[in-house]
Amino acid sequence: MKNLLMCATAALLLLTGCNGPVRRTAHGFRTEGPVSRFEVVCYAPDIVQVVKSPLYGTVDTAPTASVVMTPGKIRFDVDTREDGTVVLRTDALRVELDPGSGAFSFYGKDGEILLREKPETVSHEEIHQAFLLEADEAVYGLGQHRGGGLDQRRKDYHLENVNMEIAIPLFHSVKGYAVYWDNYSPTEFRSTEDGVSFSSQAGKKCSYFFLGGGSGDAVVRNIRILTGHAPMNPLWQFGFLQSRERYGSAEELVSIVRKYRELKVPLDGIIQDWQYWGDNAHWNAVEFLNPAYPDPKGMMDEIHGLHAHALISVWPSFGPESNIYQELEAENLLLGQSTFPQGHGVRVYDPWNPKARDIYWKYMQEHLWDAGIDGWWLDATEPEHQPVRPEDYDYLSPEGTYREMRNSFPLYSVGGVYDHQRALTSDRRVSILTRSATAGLQRYGAHVWSGDLESNWTSLKEQVQEALNLSLCGIPYWNSDIGGFFAGSWSGGCENPGFRQLYGRWLQFAAFTGMMRSHGTNTPREIFRFGAPGDPDFDLQEKYIRLRYRLLPYTYSAAAAVTREDASLMRALFMDYPKDKRTWDEDTEFLYGNSLLVAPVSTEDDTRSVYLPEGEWLDFWDGSRLKGGVSFTRTFARDHLPLYVKAGAVLPMGPEVQYASEKPWDDLQIRIYTGADGSFTLYEDEGDGYGYEKGAFSTIRFDWNDADGILTIGPRLGSWPGMAAERTFRVVVVRKGVATGLDNASCDREVRYTGEKLTVDLN
Repeated sequence: MKNLLMCATAALLLLTGCNGPVRRTAHGFRTEGPVSRFEVVCYAPDIVQVVKSPLYGTVDTAPTASVVMTPGKIRFDVDTREDGTVVLRTDALRVELDPGSGAFSFYGKDGEILLREKPETVSHEEIHQAFLLEADEAVYGLGQHRGGGLDQRRKDYHLENVNMEIAIPLFHSVKGYAVYWDNYSPTEFRSTEDGVSFSSQAGKKCSYFFLGGGSGDAVVRNIRILTGHAPMNPLWQFGFLQSRERYGSAEELVSIVRKYRELKVPLDGIIQDWQYWGDNAHWNAVEFLNPAYPDPKGMMDEIHGLHAHALISVWPSFGPESNIYQELEAENLLLGQSTFPQGHGVRVYDPWNPKARDIYWKYMQEHLWDAGIDGWWLDATEPEHQPVRPEDYDYLSPEGTYREMRNSFPLYSVGGVYDHQRALTSDRRVSILTRSATAGLQRYGAHVWSGDLESNWTSLKEQVQEALNLSLCGIPYWNSDIGGFFAGSWSGGCENPGFRQLYGRWLQFAAFTGMMRSHGTNTPREIFRFGAPGDPDFDLQEKYIRLRYRLLPYTYSAAAAVTREDASLMRALFMDYPKDKRTWDEDTEFLYGNSLLVAPVSTEDDTRSVYLPEGEWLDFWDGSRLKGGVSFTRTFARDHLPLYVKAGAVLPMGPEVQYASEKPWDDLQIRIYTGADGSFTLYEDEGDGYGYEKGAFSTIRFDWNDADGILTIGPRLGSWPGMAAERTFRVVVVRKGVATGLDNASCDREVRYTGEKLTVDLN
């Protein structure tokens, strides 16, 4: 009842206005109305928090656990105009509070209006806030949602984490700002012709953050500053990973790796899905209880001996006969709700309790980590629940009721695994794959995947928009099950020509996501199931797996930019071309890093329209030049992914390898795409461990001057154990038929680089 009263009171805030004295605080100001309190807290010059709360009780501006930033010591002014308007100014923003309606407005440093709250009458018992938007203003984010397109205007969502739907109450505007609604309870996002609103089921206050920046990249950077920076993932995780629902024995798991090595198709990881624990009564026992896995450490030794790694499925729910269930139950650390698999007494643990997180990790360490497992496939982190009864929402955790904390489950569960492994060792980077997310999840380096999709062309088409909207919430690493999870509609499975076509197109797209990972049920997905070398379906897959590895220096450097500069790996086109309205809702293309434009084919007839933004572009496969600002429609051969490179790009191409760390990057082909000036920074480190956090890494900057035809290779900055002291750069200007596709022989100038600055004349 008290929570409902708080909700109702907060909902009335917009009715009461403000007429009390304005008090300057250490980080902003506070004022009051007849029944409510208004407070603005400055975290940075372009990051401010707005809090509306009941008058009674203590002042509470504390944010949720997603927020790791604390209010900063910044310069700001507060004054009150003659009409009672309260004005707060920083070096980047102006925030105004209207005394009559109690509505806030946000202005840029040049005085341009960015966002206004909507004055309105609210009668429902919810935490609620509405915002006015410009008529043509595009907004993005909100997590991951199926079928919604890229622009989220005029769409409504129920924000509650479930399989294939990720709830993050954050919208990101094309105007260069974002709003993060700081609430974990189930929330309704509504979008009308004049604006958008959030309405949450529970909470003790109305709290949101306004994040400025002025550009897509700056907004993402501010989201990460507020909610946490993304660490480096291990190099091997950017290779190719094979999975299936499911491998049934240790011998089968090892045999798949062995087969890839025999075929000389690159591979870095194998993934063990569920039931290594045995029966459902021992569901997710976090132990190898299945007799088909008699020697887990011996299994992992074999996999490591083949220069591969293994992830393993761990759920947050446990069967009643498992040791972990019984230990958690004895401590009253299990939620009450029913969960998958139904009918077996399986229950979910309470990740908001630190003791539960300790027990969870204890079993992972003793039975999996100590056996040599390299990473964690944290499945069903929504968590999976069928159904949720009304009383389930009343479960009380140390952080609040399940209703209040609902959407934060992934943050606490994934974060607990990350924190425990980091406390154990800094020699191996944490590797996590998770099915759900919360704002701030990026600080645990986790790769989010899009869930148990159906294997069809619609699912494939929607993947780009899902990936980009999640990325625009600050979470940079995303992937999907290549081919879609449920393939039962394809008679004959991987023998079906239709499925082979879909799988091939999906794999092409996956080569340009954070993790390239084959997975699904109903049919096996390994490359050798699609034929042998020389067969078109086999050759297509091998081609794009090899391309993934040739691009590792580019991808790993882009990942370093994610960590060091808060950049984005998969980039919506509007981030680079915000004035081009044709990019605002372009949900079938994206930039991979700063230089590559990827346009996946998601139609059975192999035809699609491609839009190239302004500037000049070069076709990656043949070197032909194309003018930007126009679109064209083509039918693309089955093994042809439309892939274009910005003029001015400097693109490093790595060696042919069977696994990511097989060869050092001491002999790289450096491709120059003429037509504009450009630059690239090559990042290198040990590929694993956290030495880079203490400075164990190096960078080499390449600058291309197009008018002079000069490539300047800057001095190497930094060092790390095992770094190549000298190396060869084979520099080549891309042109029709030269330095295209997987070519590794073309070279115009070969230079020996010892770490000192040098120039390469390509005239």
